[in-house]
Amino acid sequence: MSICSKYFLILIVIISSFSIKAQDSLETVVAEKGEGIYALLRKKGVNPYETFDAFVALNIDNIRDSIHVYEGRTYKIPKVEKKVKLETPKKAISNVAPEKGKGYSIFGKKYRKITPKSSKLKNAVYYLVSGHGGPDPGAMGTYSGKPIAEDEYAYDITLRLARELIAHGALVYIIIRDNNDGIRDKRILKIDHDEVAYPNKVIPLNQVARLKQRVDIVNNLYKKHKGQYQRLIVTHVDSRSKGQNIDVFFYHHEKSKNGKNLAENIHKTFQKKYKKYQPNRTYSGTFEHRTELYLVRKTWPAMTFIEIGNIRNKKDQKRILEPDNRQALAKWISEGAILDFEKRQ
Repeated sequence: MSICSKYFLILIVIISSFSIKAQDSLETVVAEKGEGIYALLRKKGVNPYETFDAFVALNIDNIRDSIHVYEGRTYKIPKVEKKVKLETPKKAISNVAPEKGKGYSIFGKKYRKITPKSSKLKNAVYYLVSGHGGPDPGAMGTYSGKPIAEDEYAYDITLRLARELIAHGALVYIIIRDNNDGIRDKRILKIDHDEVAYPNKVIPLNQVARLKQRVDIVNNLYKKHKGQYQRLIVTHVDSRSKGQNIDVFFYHHEKSKNGKNLAENIHKTFQKKYKKYQPNRTYSGTFEHRTELYLVRKTWPAMTFIEIGNIRNKKDQKRILEPDNRQALAKWISEGAILDFEKRQ
């Protein structure tokens, strides 16, 4: 054997040994009943938002779908690599300015600090409106004998979505907000009526007045950011017969090309995620125009109106009530928003 061949063989052995050793040195964790990926990562002291994708890649053959692990099975925890520090946007979120060194109070103590992930959404402006709020809880259901309300879950998903968009450099306005709820990792979210509209307006009881208030707020902000890429995302939870479960649906204005593109890009992202994580399940959610919806018809930014699921259906409740599922929904919506921004004309 030549010297070069011997050297090449030794190099392969060294690399292989290093690879095996690196895999063996990873920490592991056993999934307990009721835990998802985010819960496992938190339990090991790892930031779930930075390591979610790496966890899935490491354990892909041991995961039922995007967030469901198997009780009693052992999972590898990815190592946290040192990242290059990204520049934090000077104005990450307009209606909730970050407190110096403390992050954003609107997300709650646990989630107030946001680690920048990229600058993919630099110069993009988003208006996020969660359905109902204030005197109107929206669609109602029951879980384990306790009442649950649409506005609480739509708001929690909206907060999670806001964090994702900010982490990628976007300027975000949270139009409907609750100053003391924050992001909540619970199945049953306590119902209250203290939500306000940006910046701190009382939400009217009358439905038309309530919707007009939101339209006026968004349209006035739109004029302020004229010439920039601006998008509106409205989040609702549907209420149908108990026996009817639905997938996530996306609506847009029939004459808005950009609105259609936004809805379609988020819809495509959901199709891709379902195909990857739930290959044996058909995703039936669609995107279509629904101009009869007040916010779709009256707001100026290109927008999508999202129906998350049926709050009265047991299968949909699993998607809505499980906090890890709400995080996954927010992450997928944000990925669709990034796709739309990158494909803008």
